[in-house]
Amino acid sequence: MMTFILFVVALAGLLIVMRRESGATSAIGVMAVTGLLSLIFASGLLALVLFIGAALTAAAGLPGFRQSWLTPRIFAMFKKVAPKVSETEKVALEAGTVGWDGELFTGRPDWHNLLINRNTGLSEEEQAFVDNQCVQAISMCNTWDVAVERADLPKELWDFLKKEGFFGMIIPKEYGGLEFSAKAQSAVLQKLASNETLMVSVGVPNSLGPGELLVKYGTEEQKNHYLPRLADGREIPCFGLTGPRAGSDATSLPDTGIVCKQKVDGKEVVGIRLNFEKRWITLAPIATVVGLAFRMFDPDGLLGETEDYGITCALIPRDTKGMEIGRRHCPIGSPFLNGPIKGKDVFIPLDYIIGGVDMAGQGWRMLVECLSVGRCITLPSGAAGAAASAVGTAGGFTRIRRQFNTPVADMEGVQEPLARIAAKTYISQAAVNHTANMIDKGEKPAVPSAILKYHLTEFQRGVLTDAMDVHGGKTVTLGPRNYLGIGYSGAAVSITVEGANIMTRSLMIFGQGAIRCHPYVLKELAAKDNDDINAFDDAFFGHAGLIFGNAARAFTQALGLGRADVPFDSASRKYAQAVARFSAAFGLCSDAAMTTLGSELKMRELISARLGDMLSNLYLASMVLKNWHETQPVEGEKEVMEYSLGMLLHRTENALDEFLQNLPNRAVALVLRGVTMPLGRRWGSPQDDLARKLARAISTDTPIRNKLIASIWHTNGEGTVENPVARYNGLLKDYDKAEQLYRKATKAYAKGELPMTALHPEERFEAALKAGIYTKEEADFMRQYETVVLEMLTVDDFPFDEFARNKETVIDHNPA
Repeated sequence: MMTFILFVVALAGLLIVMRRESGATSAIGVMAVTGLLSLIFASGLLALVLFIGAALTAAAGLPGFRQSWLTPRIFAMFKKVAPKVSETEKVALEAGTVGWDGELFTGRPDWHNLLINRNTGLSEEEQAFVDNQCVQAISMCNTWDVAVERADLPKELWDFLKKEGFFGMIIPKEYGGLEFSAKAQSAVLQKLASNETLMVSVGVPNSLGPGELLVKYGTEEQKNHYLPRLADGREIPCFGLTGPRAGSDATSLPDTGIVCKQKVDGKEVVGIRLNFEKRWITLAPIATVVGLAFRMFDPDGLLGETEDYGITCALIPRDTKGMEIGRRHCPIGSPFLNGPIKGKDVFIPLDYIIGGVDMAGQGWRMLVECLSVGRCITLPSGAAGAAASAVGTAGGFTRIRRQFNTPVADMEGVQEPLARIAAKTYISQAAVNHTANMIDKGEKPAVPSAILKYHLTEFQRGVLTDAMDVHGGKTVTLGPRNYLGIGYSGAAVSITVEGANIMTRSLMIFGQGAIRCHPYVLKELAAKDNDDINAFDDAFFGHAGLIFGNAARAFTQALGLGRADVPFDSASRKYAQAVARFSAAFGLCSDAAMTTLGSELKMRELISARLGDMLSNLYLASMVLKNWHETQPVEGEKEVMEYSLGMLLHRTENALDEFLQNLPNRAVALVLRGVTMPLGRRWGSPQDDLARKLARAISTDTPIRNKLIASIWHTNGEGTVENPVARYNGLLKDYDKAEQLYRKATKAYAKGELPMTALHPEERFEAALKAGIYTKEEADFMRQYETVVLEMLTVDDFPFDEFARNKETVIDHNPA
C-alpha cells in the first residue's frame, strides 16, 4: 500500500512540476525525495526506478551535462530534418506581430494579455459618420437596382461617397483623409454590408491598394500628389496583383518589368518596360490610377549589380500608353466593378515605383504586411454585416410567416438554422470588432487575419444558406423584393478572393502560425541558420519543457483536475477553462505533428488544416469571451454566448478527434488520445432547448435581437429605398397583439362561428368584426398589419420577355 501511495505521490509531483514547467532540477528533486522515501519505507524496486529516472533527467536536462554530449547530437540531426524556409516564406513569417495567437500556442494562455486592451468603441466623430453618412449611403441603393438594372451604383451615390471621404478612411487628415481607426473602418463596412456592391466598392480602396501602400511606403512626393486626390475621390485606385497564372500563389506572377533606357521628349531616360496581364481587379474598369505588382529585372546593370530585384509595386496613371483598361468581369451575384488590365511594352519612369527605387524588390513584403491588416477588416466586416442582416430578415420573416396556423419560427426544424444564424453573427461581430481593436493598439495580426478571413466568410456562406432555407420561396424568386438572393449567390466571391479559403485553411492558418507563433520553433530555425549551438540548446530544451508541460496540463485538465485560473464570471468561466485545456492539447498536438512529420508536414495539408481549425476555434472563442467580459450583456445575450461558445468548443474537439484519427504515426496518435482525451469527447453540439431560446430571441422584438442588428441599417427614413429590416422591426413590435387576434379568429373559425369560406386572413378579419368577435379597433389593426405582412411575403413577377437580352430570340409559344 505504501508503495502505491509513494508512486502516486511521485506521479502527482512530476505532473505538478511539468504543468509549471519548473525545469529538470525540480523533477530530479521530486524523484530523488520520493525514491529515498520508497527505499526507507516501501519498495526498493520503485526507489531504483525513481533514482534511474532522476539520473537520466540530470543527464538530459541539466545544461552542464547535456551540452557536452546530447545537444551536439540533436543539433546535427535537427540540421538534417528541419524544413527549409524560402525567402518568400521568410517574408510572410516576419510580417505582422504575434499576440493572442501566440498565447494559444503556449498551452497556458495568459488572459491578462487579452483583456488588458479594452475595446472603448468609436470616437464621437467616427460614430457620427457611421450613424449619418453611412446610413445615407446605404439608403440610396436598392440591391436589385444596383445588381440588375444598373450593374453599378447610382451616380448620385458615387458622388456622395467621394464628397464624404469614404475612399479616404485610412488616409491621414493632413492629406485630406478621415484617418479612421480600424474599428471605425469595420463599423462602416458592417453598416454598408447589406449591399455587397457598395461594401466592396468602399472596402477595397481602404484595404489592399495604393492608398495604404502610399501611406506606409510612399515617397513624400508621391504622398503629396496622390493621397489628397485619393481622399476626395478625384483619383479612383485599383491594385493589379492576380492574373491568369498567379492567383493564390501570387509570388509566381509572370508579369515583368525590365529596367531599360528609352527616349522621352527627346531625352534618353532610365525607366521600366512592363509587360503584364491581370484579372479579377476590383475597380479596374473605372480606376484612374493602377497599383501594379510585377517582377523587376535589371539585366544591363543600369541600377547596380542586382539583376533580379523580385516583386516590385508601382503606381501607373490610367492614360499611360500601352495599358488596356476598362472592360469588365461579371462577378457572381454582385456586379461590383471588376475587370482585367493588360499592358504591352508599357514604359514608366523609375519614380513610379512606390517608395522610389530604394523600394524596388520590396513588393512582396509590402503586400504581405498590408494584407495582415486588410484581411482582418474588409471581408470579415462584410461577413459580420451580412450575418447581422440575416438576423434581421430571417428572424422577422419566420415570425410573420404562418403555416399550419403557427409562425414557422416556432417550428423546431426552423429554429435550428435560426440559432446558427444568431450564434455565427454573435461570433463574427465579437471577432472582427476585437481584432480591429488589436490593430488600433499597434498589433499587425498576421495569423488572426487568416483566421478571420476564412472562418467569417465561411460563416457568412452558412448564415446566408440557412437564411435562404427558412425563407423558402420568398428568396428563391429574384426581383426587387428579394433582399437575400443576390447576396446569397455573391457569397462565393468572399470565399475566393484575398486568398482562396481552401488555401487559407490548409496552408496559411497553421502553416504560418506553427513557425510564427510558436514560442520556440522560430528560435530553433534561427539557431540552425546561424549555426549557434548555445542558442539552439536554450530553444530546444525550452521547447522540450513546453511539450512536457502541455502534456501534463492537457491530461490533468481533461480529467477536471487543476483547471486553469481564469478572470471570467460564473456564466463564462467553464468555457474559458475549456479554451485553456484545448490550448494545451493543441500545443502538444502541434509539436507531435512537427516532430513526427518534419518537413513533410508542409505537404500534409489536411493535418495542417485540422490543427488550424483547433487554433481558429480557440481564437474565436477567446474573442467571444472578451466581448462578454467587456460589454454590458442584454437580456437574452447569455444564451447566445453559451450557444456560441458551446458550438466553437464542439468544433475544436471535433478537429482534435479528426487530427488524432489521421496522424500517420499511429503509436503517437494513440498516446496523444490518452493524454488529451482520456475520458473521450466531452463537448457535444449545443442543446435543442438553447436553440429554441435563440430562435425565439431573434424572431421577436427583444434586446438581443436589437443588439445583434445594431451594426447594420435597421431604420427607414423619408426619401430612402425600402429597408426590409425596418419593416420587420415594425411588425415584430406589434406581434404580441397580432398573435392574440390571429388566435381569436382561428379559434372562432374552428368553432364554426365564422363562415367556412373565410379562408383568407382578411376574410376572417371582416367576418370576425361582423360576428362581434373583433372590435372595430382590432379589425382595423389586423387589416393594416396583414397588409404589411402580405407585402413582405409577396414575390416579383415580370413580363414574359423580360429576361432575354436579345428580344429577337424570344419564342412565341402561344401564337394567335
